[in-house]
Amino acid sequence: METNSKRDEILDVAEAMIRNAGFNAFSTRDVASAVGIKASSVHYYFPTKVDMGVAVTERYTERFLTQLGDPGRFKGDVREVVSVYVNSFRETLIRDDKLCLCAVLGAEIGGLPQEVGGHTRTFFDRNIAWLRKALAGSSKMSAAETNAFAVHILAALEGGMILSKSLGKEKIFESVAAMLNRLCDAIGASSDRQA
Repeated sequence: METNSKRDEILDVAEAMIRNAGFNAFSTRDVASAVGIKASSVHYYFPTKVDMGVAVTERYTERFLTQLGDPGRFKGDVREVVSVYVNSFRETLIRDDKLCLCAVLGAEIGGLPQEVGGHTRTFFDRNIAWLRKALAGSSKMSAAETNAFAVHILAALEGGMILSKSLGKEKIFESVAAMLNRLCDAIGASSDRQA
């Protein structure tokens, strides 16, 4: 029990450091100091900083997708899919005052160790797959349109978070969310005209 809680504490600290300044801005020793343990104790759980980065990214991805829930439950309700997805990003940005972990890692992908970069890509791949599956029940879009819309949703929200945080203006994120809602309305209107 103690082992898992100390491991989780290390991961919590490492995640906060990545989200605040990026993967390359801290050392294992910094994490150890923040947790109040020796660096060798961090290495007991994570032999290298790369191992720690991989664990942080895997945990974040699983937590994020678990929070989103079953993508099959939407039954093609495009607006509901977008609403649930926007709210997950909104909570991170507004309630927690943080950027998405993988947005930070994605911005520094060229300087990341290969393993951490690979797990960052996995976050994006799995989120696009989740969105595709959640949107797939809609008769309003072809498979190609569904895929393009999934990518657009993720890119818009990640970018909206970065701009909002960078400029200190929540309303930028909200304007991106509103634009996604207007796109949902347009998809619905297009479908109605075709019916």
